[in-house]
Amino acid sequence: MKVVRIIARLNVGGPARHVVWLTEALQGDGYETTLIAGRVPEGEEDMAYFASERGVEPLYIQEMSRELSPKDAISLFKVLRAIRREKPDIIHTHTAKAGTVGRTAAFIYRWFTWGSLIGRPRNVRVIHTFHGHVFHSYYGALKTRLFVLIEKILARAATDKIVVITGQQFREICEGTGVGRREQFDVIPLGIDLADLAPNEEKREEFRREVAADGHTFVVGFVGRLTEIKNIPLLLESAKIVLDSEGVPAVRFVIIGDGHLRAALRSAAAELGIRASVNFVGNRDDLDRVYSGLDCVALTSLNEGTPLSLIEAMAAGKPVIATSVGGVVDLLGDAVEDLQGFTLCERGISVRSGDAAGFAKGLIYLAKNERLRLDLGAAGHEFANQVYGKERLIEDIKSLYSRSFES
Repeated sequence: MKVVRIIARLNVGGPARHVVWLTEALQGDGYETTLIAGRVPEGEEDMAYFASERGVEPLYIQEMSRELSPKDAISLFKVLRAIRREKPDIIHTHTAKAGTVGRTAAFIYRWFTWGSLIGRPRNVRVIHTFHGHVFHSYYGALKTRLFVLIEKILARAATDKIVVITGQQFREICEGTGVGRREQFDVIPLGIDLADLAPNEEKREEFRREVAADGHTFVVGFVGRLTEIKNIPLLLESAKIVLDSEGVPAVRFVIIGDGHLRAALRSAAAELGIRASVNFVGNRDDLDRVYSGLDCVALTSLNEGTPLSLIEAMAAGKPVIATSVGGVVDLLGDAVEDLQGFTLCERGISVRSGDAAGFAKGLIYLAKNERLRLDLGAAGHEFANQVYGKERLIEDIKSLYSRSFES
């Protein structure tokens, strides 16, 4: 089975790893895959090295970028040309821009030769994966309505199957916006390589020395891109409240990742008077060491699909605290107890989006309760290993591809 897989860019984050893992795993196992990727814009780190290390050589289309651009016409032509050359059985797009360009090219390929309508459509199946969505918190109301309209048209005219990675995402996209028909959707959780994320005491001590944290310091980590949707200023506001509170153990905050907001965030930390307690360590390729050194992982996003950092933290046995947006709801599980400003869930602490005071209270609660941290870490570890293994993802995708030709 020939697969053309398309993603907008291989930048730092879960979607890039996801498509590389799938391309690597399926190659030579009854599948032949061509991975097409656009360019990574300035201010974001390119993960081309991640593909190269795994023997994946993408076809890069420099004109395909995240934002709407006149160059989209060129990227559409180049994607269509690649599809015509490969003659795939499956065209599988990932992320919004690649979904738009790729599925438009797929529609043309299915129904047209160069310039004329063909009598019978080509026997190709078109699948799109929503890793997140841009239907709130990214753009203004007018632009958001335009993107919803585009997705509705693509779902109806150019998509056989739609993959979402959580049940919450299905509710937001299908039921909330009316994109796609219920029967088009499959919920397939992310899959990651969990083998190297087990806690390691030696690595823990190494990382904590790097960030000047002794054995009694409670180390809170954020892992991800430094971009607006992650709402890191909220984390800094919460950090200020925690650090100014009495009766709280020593706390240090570590920002792991990079992006165009790094300088602004460093300035914001300085203005809040907490710069000495916040480490900005940039992008890392030793995440096993990083997670070993953290005591909890925090996420303050305005919108999320399934955040890879929370899955990795759970796999590493670390408790998590996050705003209750998107797929975070499914990761944390059912509510156990509503407390003042935050909710204790089965596998972490949930906070209302935008509530810095509530987030700070949740952090203080974790900092003071070692038994709770151990219990949440153990519950998250078991959940991540049961649900998010890479092997399960591969089998789910194989099943999806087979079923796509049965309908």
